[in-house]
Amino acid sequence: MDKEPITPQGLEKIKIELKERISVTRPKIVGAISEARAHGDLKENAEYHAAKEEQGHNERRIQEIETTIATANIVDVAKIKNDNKVIFGSTIILLDMETNEKKKYKIVGKDEANAKEGLLFYKSPIALELVSKHTGDFVSVKTPAGEKNYEIIEVKYI
Repeated sequence: MDKEPITPQGLEKIKIELKERISVTRPKIVGAISEARAHGDLKENAEYHAAKEEQGHNERRIQEIETTIATANIVDVAKIKNDNKVIFGSTIILLDMETNEKKKYKIVGKDEANAKEGLLFYKSPIALELVSKHTGDFVSVKTPAGEKNYEIIEVKYI
């Protein structure tokens, strides 16, 4: 399997999620299944079927997290010399050329990505445009709302 990059914070986050799913969510679901079984006829028992479906979702997520951990390539940018180049794990301050607004993004792995929080999946269009650029460079990104133009104001390795 190919190694997937992940930040130390992202790895810690999914380890916490894994522990929660195994030690809290799994027993809770097993209890719900047992309780639903006690109600009798399983063919028409909606609670039982819902609990079994939830169990399947939980077990799939546990497998996904275990695979992510097993294939993790931990990238700690704080230990890399900052040469103002955008790389995986770096935090970037951009200036929107139209609105003059500053935006802050961090390039992260798939399990960490959350666009609303400024955490960009490293394979997303904006991240792909930013990677390998330097402070002072200009980038143009195609978005659903149209083309956006940015200047890279600062690149931090934190």
